[in-house]
Amino acid sequence: MTDVYFHYSNARGWLIDPSATAVNDLVEACERADGVVRSLIMTASSEDWRSWVLHVTDKDGDQIFDLPFATVLGKPH
Repeated sequence: MTDVYFHYSNARGWLIDPSATAVNDLVEACERADGVVRSLIMTASSEDWRSWVLHVTDKDGDQIFDLPFATVLGKPH
């Protein structure tokens, strides 16, 4: 098991995740990241999430992968 952090950014700045999430492997980290993004975009808000990116890092701050919210949202109609 390893700890990962889910940080968020857009053109205005960063939101840093202070708490680790334990995952068993990269597949679980990807599934959790997708769930985090989906829960945020499903929340009632006036935020345009298309410019946001979820950055998944390890305990040392090394980037594991990025998940642009736009890949979950798809293209606007």
